[in-house]
Amino acid sequence: MDYPSRIICLTEESVETLYLLGKESLIQGVSEYVMRPPEAKLLPKVSQFVRSSYDEIEKMHPDLILGYSDIQKDVARELVGRGLTVFITQQRSLEEILDYILLLGRIVGEETRSQELVSGFRKKIDEIGKKAATLPTRPKVYFEEWDKPRFSGSLWLSEMIEICGGEPLFRNRTGKLASEREVFDEEITKLNPDIILACWCGKKVQIEKIRARAGYSEISAVKHQAIYELDPSVFLQPGPALFLDGLDLLSGILTEVALDIQRRGTSL
Repeated sequence: MDYPSRIICLTEESVETLYLLGKESLIQGVSEYVMRPPEAKLLPKVSQFVRSSYDEIEKMHPDLILGYSDIQKDVARELVGRGLTVFITQQRSLEEILDYILLLGRIVGEETRSQELVSGFRKKIDEIGKKAATLPTRPKVYFEEWDKPRFSGSLWLSEMIEICGGEPLFRNRTGKLASEREVFDEEITKLNPDIILACWCGKKVQIEKIRARAGYSEISAVKHQAIYELDPSVFLQPGPALFLDGLDLLSGILTEVALDIQRRGTSL
């Protein structure tokens, strides 16, 4: 069976997955936003998220182009129109992300290695979940993926919050389209989160501006300085980074806040 030998990665998660599968030599070009692993930043840059260097990609003669989400449909259309093979996935949940890793493993001839990788990630989920079960309380968490307009996090982020011992405030608003995840300050202040996790794609979080929003001074997370900026390269890509680093980072934050809530309660 012939496997792909020249792969273009239009987004970050496929790059990290291929490195973990020991198939980094297949990668011919990557997104300008690639951060993981660090050595991948040295690879030729051929794409932004919604724009690509079509002529440059065509010159590379890829036999497979990997992308993510309906947002890249126009990029995919142009590349397919040039006679290239494009594979776009739509993984939104943790289970779908694990399935994607297995699928990519089969595509490049590393099925056993991908199974071992996913098995390790499932073990970490179990370990983090058991640790979370011992927390004295489940902090209420507002995850903000964008500020203007306000968008809550994707489904996998709500799932991670639950695994790590928190209560995601907008668990019922995790649609595939960003517009389905829009939230409003009146809702946020009414729900009174214990933690605000901010992770804005493509720009730095401005924590002081979050504090200064109308009505936010009464939110528990603001009162008790529980606003955290998270790394988009870890939390906003639907790939291995969520399991390698994201779960541990999130577990640490939720544990710290849960224990702080307990201390405040016992000091009353």
